[in-house]
Amino acid sequence: MKHILFVILFFTVASVSAQTEFSTKFKSIPAPKFGAKPKKIPAPDMPSLDDPAAPNGEIPSIKTPNVYDNTKLTTKSKFQVGEEKSKFSMSTEKQFANPGDRYVDKMEKDLDKALKDAGLKEDQQPLVMTDISYGDIRTSSSWFLIKCRDYGAIDGDLIKAVLNQDVIRERMLLRSDYQEFKIYLKDGINTFELIALNKGELGGNTGEFQIYDAEGKFILSDLWQNLNTGVQAKFVIIKEDEKVGKKSK
Repeated sequence: MKHILFVILFFTVASVSAQTEFSTKFKSIPAPKFGAKPKKIPAPDMPSLDDPAAPNGEIPSIKTPNVYDNTKLTTKSKFQVGEEKSKFSMSTEKQFANPGDRYVDKMEKDLDKALKDAGLKEDQQPLVMTDISYGDIRTSSSWFLIKCRDYGAIDGDLIKAVLNQDVIRERMLLRSDYQEFKIYLKDGINTFELIALNKGELGGNTGEFQIYDAEGKFILSDLWQNLNTGVQAKFVIIKEDEKVGKKSK
C-alpha cells in the first residue's frame, strides 16, 4: 500500500514541475510593424438628387447603342442601297448628257446606208459647180447607144442630151431603170454633153450612164454626182475611118 501511494505521489510531482518549466520558457511572437499606415481615399461625392446645384436633378439617360451604325460590328456590302457610285469613268460624255446620244451617230449612218441601198436617199456631198469631162473616146462605129438612169433616190432629176449642138433628148426624167437612145456620129470629132436641168428634191442632179457601140460592144460607164443646175458632163468622141481603125489595130 505504501508503495502504491509513493508511485502516485511521484508522478504528481513530476507533472507539476514539467508544467512549470514550460510555462516559464514560452514567449509570444509580436505582430510585424509597418513604416506607414495606408491612406484612405475618400469616395467621390455624388450629387444629391435634392441638391439644387445638381444639373436638372435627374439621372443621365442611358442610350442603347445601334449595332447597324457601328462599322466595326457590321460590314457594308458593295451592293448596299444608297452607296455612292464611283466617279471614275473612261467615257467622254458630259455629266448631264443623255446616255443614248452615243448611239445616235451610228444609227443615223446605218439609216443613211439603208436608204441609199434602197434608192431612197442620195449621198450628202457638196454640189458640183463646174463642168466635168470624161475624156476622149475613139471608135470606128457609126453610132453609139446611150443608157441613163438615176442610181440614187428617185427625186425628179432631169437631163438634156446634146450631140454636136443638136438636142437629142430635150427633157429626160431619170428613173431607177435605164432609158436608152442612139447618137449618130460624123467622121472626125464629135462633142456630146449630158446637161443637168435641175437639182433633185434630195440634193444635186445625180445619174449613171453606159455607152455601147453599134456592134453591142461595151465602151464606157460612169456616174455623175450632185451636179448643180446647168452643169455639163462632156465627152469627145473621135470617129475614125473604119479602114484606118483596122490598120491601127
